[in-house]
Amino acid sequence: MRKIEMNMLRLLAAACAFASFAVCAQEWPSKPIRLVIPYAAGGAGDITFRALMPAIEAKLGQRFVIDNKLGASGNVGAADVMRAAPDGHTLLLGATNNFATNQYLMKGMDFDPITAFAPVMLVSNTPTVIIVNNALPVKTLRELVSYAKANPGKLNYASPGNGTVAHLAGELFSEIAGIQMVHVPFKGAPPANNALLANEVQVFLTPLPSILGALKGGRVRAIATGAKARLEALPDVSTTTEQGMSELITGNWWGLVAPKATPARIVDRLAAEVRATLADPEVRKRYSEIGMEPGSGGPKELEALMKSEAARWKKVIDRAKVLVE
Repeated sequence: MRKIEMNMLRLLAAACAFASFAVCAQEWPSKPIRLVIPYAAGGAGDITFRALMPAIEAKLGQRFVIDNKLGASGNVGAADVMRAAPDGHTLLLGATNNFATNQYLMKGMDFDPITAFAPVMLVSNTPTVIIVNNALPVKTLRELVSYAKANPGKLNYASPGNGTVAHLAGELFSEIAGIQMVHVPFKGAPPANNALLANEVQVFLTPLPSILGALKGGRVRAIATGAKARLEALPDVSTTTEQGMSELITGNWWGLVAPKATPARIVDRLAAEVRATLADPEVRKRYSEIGMEPGSGGPKELEALMKSEAARWKKVIDRAKVLVE
């Protein structure tokens, strides 16, 4: 009798465990999902995800609430998600600096983004485009390097702030080419664009969306893209690799992550839904029109990207002695 009772208890326990798993598997998402984007509304992060939102909301049966939580180069929003409950209802869409550079640029940062989150997937990448003022007599990277060497310290290059990808890309370019350019940081991309148009700075290494209007209007000139292949939005502009600088493949990429202990089943489902949505021709068309490349892969691929990019940019930051106060 005792043996029969024991077997029945085991079966009951197994049934309960299965039932609990089934309930848990169905309960996410059980409410709207808060997506923290640690930058201003209307920026690249917003553009990146809003193109996906309707389809993903329909797939998951819940809406996304975008929370633009600014501060400390994105660290305020990132830390908020790091501390959130790991239930899949709070996510972070962060940029390159959130995962690969801030930890080396900011002395007061008290967490390592590579270990603080559960990677979901790469959502998009916006390759760097090297833009020059029309008054600068160069049309290729080779000509820009020659001009810079003939005029050491006389070329100014813009960035939307110290430690941004545009700043670090300029440092990397200068290092590879063996040239000297003067870094001029601004408070955001719009004033940097204005300075380029006014010829206060002559060079800007920037993602295409921030300068697309001026470029289409012929007010500035693109001489190279830091993409692996030519951008559909700029088919006539050759890549840095085509021009002999394969080390200068750079961009501002956006990764979706969750709090560290978020269950794998939630992470994997979310990655699958985002990946399927990114495969939609209309989404891909919207991305390509503004110079964005759709992401791919899943949690392992994003984690590998975070680690490789962190190692790469740390070398640039250390050599250039870049520090953000």
